Amino acid sequence: MISNEVINLKKPPLFFEIFNSPERIIINQGGTSSGKTYATLDTLFCIAMKEHGQVITVVGQDIPNLKAGAYRDAKTIYGNSDDYQKWFSKPNETDRVFTCRTGSLIEFKSYSDEQDARSGKRDYLFVNEANGIPYPIYWQLATRTRKKIFIDYNPTYRFWVHEELINKSDIKLIISDHRNNPFLSESEHNRIESISDPELFRVYARGLTGKIEGLIYTDWQLVDDLPDNFKLRWIGIDFGFTNDPTAIIDLRLSGGELWIDEIEYRTDLTNIAIGKILKENGINSSLTIVADSAEPKSIAEISNMGFRIEPAQKGQDSVKNGIDILKRYKMNITRRSKNIRKELLAYKWKEDRSGKTINQPVDEFNHALDAIRYVALNKLQEQPVYKKPKVRTTRI
Repeated sequence: MISNEVINLKKPPLFFEIFNSPERIIINQGGTSSGKTYATLDTLFCIAMKEHGQVITVVGQDIPNLKAGAYRDAKTIYGNSDDYQKWFSKPNETDRVFTCRTGSLIEFKSYSDEQDARSGKRDYLFVNEANGIPYPIYWQLATRTRKKIFIDYNPTYRFWVHEELINKSDIKLIISDHRNNPFLSESEHNRIESISDPELFRVYARGLTGKIEGLIYTDWQLVDDLPDNFKLRWIGIDFGFTNDPTAIIDLRLSGGELWIDEIEYRTDLTNIAIGKILKENGINSSLTIVADSAEPKSIAEISNMGFRIEPAQKGQDSVKNGIDILKRYKMNITRRSKNIRKELLAYKWKEDRSGKTINQPVDEFNHALDAIRYVALNKLQEQPVYKKPKVRTTRI
């Protein structure tokens, strides 16, 4: 056990379970808000402080995902700790590296393919959100890791961790959920405990491996960025505050497809803060914002700030109608849109008692998707769907 200068007594039990595990590979399978990524990053900071000259690599699916996820979390942990600020220099934003006065460093990287993963060696490896990383890349990284490997993920489905690692020797499996996170508020715990769908509850409230079927949106892909040339553009907003996040989403129609980017997704945003975020992202009165009509006061206040904002056209069957409109389009989601991606992998149809899906969505994991749907209701109903021209063939 290292000294209290490095570990203070406020750290959660999950941290100590990860830090003190003697196995070479520690797998943290966790539900939403279990604190698994924070606890693992906290462990890495402490390792860097305890051991001299260590190379610690945190790997994500891609750089945008790292910046929106693990790297952002690491900067938050660093910024909230006087001890870490004494031991580490400010992160190098260009290379995404924290350097400790022990000579150890924590680097945040992604690898495009198996060949790319063959470059470099390290002492410790953390594979964040491992179900987004192919097994050949992991294997190359693991064989070039001298000491320990940490892995975390949400167990939405079985993948290579279950087939290749779990139940093998020198491997520890930790299953965590929101109940392991003492830093959540009571309302946050209650929100997760109230997930109504049994399969979603199993995965996100208990951290158990699932097989989520009946997903609503399936025609989507990841892209690096939004197109500069587009036919139309709108902003969608779904309001939240204490328990639910406010989602601010950028939508563009180009080539008959939707291109979607997550501008903001977090709780405790006032209307003034929302206006500031809109201005910082270059959104002005020339661009139409479509927002949740259930918040007329918020819409009025944002309008008074000089933005062109209108309420979503809700009504009978508006949820189903909005979904039907969106399903006419292929959706291109930017890689940095971490929360949109999570919702797409969880937003599903309800099931009847026999397990058959019915034409009604589960009202969970849909804050960003609701913001997108509001735009569909107001702006996409009258847009013709682009169809690729048929190629006429001539028989010879």
